[in-house]
Amino acid sequence: MSFNIALSGLNAAQKDLDVTSNNIANVNTTGFKESRAEFVDVYAASLLASGNTKVGDGVLTADVAQQFSQGSIKFTNNALDLAITGNGFFATVPEIDSLEKSYTRAGEFKLNKDNFIVNSQGGHLLGFPVNPDGTSASVSLSTAKPVRIPTASGAPKQTAEVDLRMNLPAGASYIAGAPANFDKSDTLTFNHSTSVTVFDSLGESHVMTYYFVKQNPATDPNKWAMFAAVDGKMVDIQDPAGGSTNPRGGATNIVGAELEFNNAGDFINQIPTLAEGGITTVPLGNTVLSNGADAAQTIKIDFNLDPTSPNANEPTQFASNFEVTSLKQDGLAVGRLTGLDIGKDGLVRATYSNGTSSPLARIALVNFPNEQGLTQVGNSGWKESITSGAALAGEAGSGTFGGINSSALEQSNVNLTTELIDLISAQRNFQANSRALEVDNQLNNTILQIR
Repeated sequence: MSFNIALSGLNAAQKDLDVTSNNIANVNTTGFKESRAEFVDVYAASLLASGNTKVGDGVLTADVAQQFSQGSIKFTNNALDLAITGNGFFATVPEIDSLEKSYTRAGEFKLNKDNFIVNSQGGHLLGFPVNPDGTSASVSLSTAKPVRIPTASGAPKQTAEVDLRMNLPAGASYIAGAPANFDKSDTLTFNHSTSVTVFDSLGESHVMTYYFVKQNPATDPNKWAMFAAVDGKMVDIQDPAGGSTNPRGGATNIVGAELEFNNAGDFINQIPTLAEGGITTVPLGNTVLSNGADAAQTIKIDFNLDPTSPNANEPTQFASNFEVTSLKQDGLAVGRLTGLDIGKDGLVRATYSNGTSSPLARIALVNFPNEQGLTQVGNSGWKESITSGAALAGEAGSGTFGGINSSALEQSNVNLTTELIDLISAQRNFQANSRALEVDNQLNNTILQIR
């Protein structure tokens, strides 16, 4: 019996050595979780045996239990390096349409040839679909899909509106003959001008210029004429009502707009007047857009007219210099992908060179009722088992799920100093059990030599 007891001790010490050596070997493995050998004594007794004199039958390895404590965080320069701080696992599948999910804490991700986010083994990272505003459309693991970074450029958007605010100087000089003699090429025929870049339906840029002309204070006090040109070509200001009260200028009798202020400098009226408080140019047409873009494009110039009271969003006519306080347009050029941003909530957002960004997906996190019940499958991965319980999916930073750090990796949670001490202890245990086995052998030899 003593032989078997010593042998079980040797097996247990060997198992302890194996587990400790494996921990030490993986001290630099990203996302690795150390294991601990857990032992139980063996005690067997029959119904009529005396429990007071029973010695025991050795030791058994009860479990090699994984320890899911947090590893330290190492920061990198790769936005696709991801680390979880807190509970949760990344979910991956080996193929795009596969249902065989693996779970990992190792966040060394990269792009494959098809622009999917994958790990070193080719596992595709799963993410939840998102709405245009970035909110998750679903947080069910069954709806999670491999995350793909788009290769297409950001779509262009034609300019539909320009928001223009400025101060027109109250003391501006009246130009004799204005606005009928307006000529954009002659700076002596207008008082001030400003420009903004606008975009057509193909994303090509055009310069839209606005010219302001002080009207005759004797007949039109506190009134200004405004004319518009695109790429140096004059465009008429459209009057939806079809009226003819708009100011005309130049030899071609170009149609302009009229801005009126009261004696306090407040913007009180405009011609033409739209219900939305803006002025619209006529379709730019093929004379301006000769590249095949939408020739019916119109651009609304919004002055935010509020005839009831002064408004900070309106133009003004004060006794100060000409000053443009707001000049914004809503069009976009063609954009190319310039970067990725991954938030702590796992939202993956693509940024483009045209200043836009769009949410792509939200990285799925998965947790289990019993993490230690997960089945190890190598490559710092685990799979669901009966003892682990069913996978529970959710968003990073919500509920019991931890946060996601981009440009960071979770290092192994192995404490090398502790493991080296455990290695010495396991070695001593092995030596002691070997000695017990040797003593048992000597005793048996002594008995056999009795005559």
